Amino acid sequence: MSEVLSIRRQGDVALLTLHRPAARNALNAKLAQAICDAIPRCRDAGAIVITGADPAFCAGLDLRDLGVEHLSDLPRAFDAVRASEVPTIAAVNGPAVTGGFELALACDFVIGSEHATFADTHVRVGVFPGPVLVDLPRRIGMARAREMSLTGNFVNAKRALEFGILNQVVPHQELIPTALELASDIADQDQELIAHIRRAWDATADLPYGDAMATRKEHALASGSGRRRGQDIAARREQVVRRAKKQRR
Repeated sequence: MSEVLSIRRQGDVALLTLHRPAARNALNAKLAQAICDAIPRCRDAGAIVITGADPAFCAGLDLRDLGVEHLSDLPRAFDAVRASEVPTIAAVNGPAVTGGFELALACDFVIGSEHATFADTHVRVGVFPGPVLVDLPRRIGMARAREMSLTGNFVNAKRALEFGILNQVVPHQELIPTALELASDIADQDQELIAHIRRAWDATADLPYGDAMATRKEHALASGSGRRRGQDIAARREQVVRRAKKQRR
């Protein structure tokens, strides 16, 4: 644990907590470097959950500590999360503003408590947008992304769920247990296959449908999933059926 980022392991899941509560977990050079260092250290995990120390997820960039001349250094933290070798879940416990919003969007998906709020305030601050310019339209569509980025207005948890920023909203006290449970579900899967699937998503994201399907086939062959023995696949399918029956009870 660094003084600005805690790392806790629960089985095959790593929980990273931004820990600058007095600054609402705003990103400075030290925290950005801690994130960059932590992600590769967790490559042996099955999944990573990223959250903030209450009451905020991340209030963006700490301009008082960082200095405007170092703004260009911060995207490396987002890049480190986006390039993670294992899936990442953002567990948003409060405001995720501008750089904090970009950090959440760098994760595979986002869940939030009822306290979660999101805003892109680049225009209000007078700074050209960072990764949110690309990530937000891909996540929620161009019209909604333009509304958020051109107004700089906050979106609450309910609306963020409607927009598609959030996969689900849970009571605040259930946020971390829910995130850890989802991460554990991911960690229980075939990690090699998950890695191939995530690479295929990245490779097909901007391709026309026919090209995307051809690229999907290339990644499927590379994954070796088609070479798995029939008995192995049948056993796995039976486990899925048993799990589905258990969840319906």
